[in-house]
Parts: sequence; C-alpha cells; structure tokens
Amino acid sequence: MDWGVIWQISLLFFKLGGMKLTQVIKEARSCRECATYLPEGPRPLFQVSSASRLVIIGQAPGAVAHESGVPWDDASGRRLRDWLGVTDEVFYEAKQVALMPMGFCYPGKGGSGDLAPRQECAPLWHPGMLSGMKKLRLTLLIGRYAMERYLPGRYRAITEAVADYEALLPDRLVLPHPSPRNNIWLKKNSWFEKKLVPRLRTTIAKALA
Repeated sequence: MDWGVIWQISLLFFKLGGMKLTQVIKEARSCRECATYLPEGPRPLFQVSSASRLVIIGQAPGAVAHESGVPWDDASGRRLRDWLGVTDEVFYEAKQVALMPMGFCYPGKGGSGDLAPRQECAPLWHPGMLSGMKKLRLTLLIGRYAMERYLPGRYRAITEAVADYEALLPDRLVLPHPSPRNNIWLKKNSWFEKKLVPRLRTTIAKALA
C-alpha cells in the first residue's frame, strides 16, 4: 500500500471540504485501521481544536500514556512541558495546544525501546486535522519521524534540523525527542538547553498569547 498516495488523496479530500474537523476527530477516535498490528490494542490519543495555536507533532504514545489515556503522560511529557515553559493546564487545553502524534496508538515494545509509530495515522488523519486548525501559529516537529514527513529531504539528521532553528522560525521548529533515552544527546549538545530552549519558551509564549 502506497501511503504517500493515500496522504495526497486525503489532503485533496479535506481541502475540498469533505469532512469538518469535528467529524475528523470523531472518526479518528474510533479508528481501528491498524488494530491487528497493535499488541495492546488501539487507543488513539490526540487532542486538537479549530482554535489550537500550537501543534506538537510527536512520535507515538508510550506505555504509560496508553494506560492513562493522557498524551505525554510520562517523563518525556514532563521534560517537554519544561522545555516549552507551560503548565499542565495550558498543555492540555486543546484551544491552546494540539497534540497530534505521527502514530495515535501505542505501537508496543521493540528490541531497544518502543516500536516506530504506525504509518497509517499521519496520511489518514493529519491533513484533515491540520486544515481544521484555523488559528495555528506554530508547529513543533519532535523527533525523526515528524521531521522526515514534514521536512522531507531537507536534513540528514535530527541534530542538523534542531540546530537550524533560525531558518525554520517563526512558524515551525524541530526538537529532539524529550525521552530520557536522549540524555546522551542532550549532554553532547549542551547548546540546545542553553540557547534554543530560552528562544523556544519566548516563541511559545508569543504563539499562545
């Protein structure tokens, strides 16, 4: 199955007004497209609103989030909120922040961490959700999967994309995944927390103002 073709068809469908955001949300909540590939079963986790000003395109829910039903409900989420300089209340207010991962459901464990997000979600649901966010000001692409889909061929590695923040602003940024597994990357790239995080917080504040 050519997911690139599906994505293009979906984008055209939504641009032509084929489905309102409320209907997209309803359909995505009940999605079972890749149920047979999910060891813990489907549980789509996302939050979007037509009033969302910031959209965070991450990877996929982890095991903790799958259990609680709350996106970014783990150590990664706490670190992300610290980077952004926002409270839990702001982060989980859909009219402010949209949370739209590459894969909506927990993909299960792999040999060295969670499996990659399923490829079905982004082509099927992202176009309709993005077209329905009429007040969107800033897009955060977190991790390699989001970077490769939304900035295809532009960067060879995540570090290169993160470091190029001046060129990507004012409407988008690439961030490393805030997982504790990335502690080594953060130590090697101390400029991220010294230079980019303060700039990120200022940018977030403006986007949500």
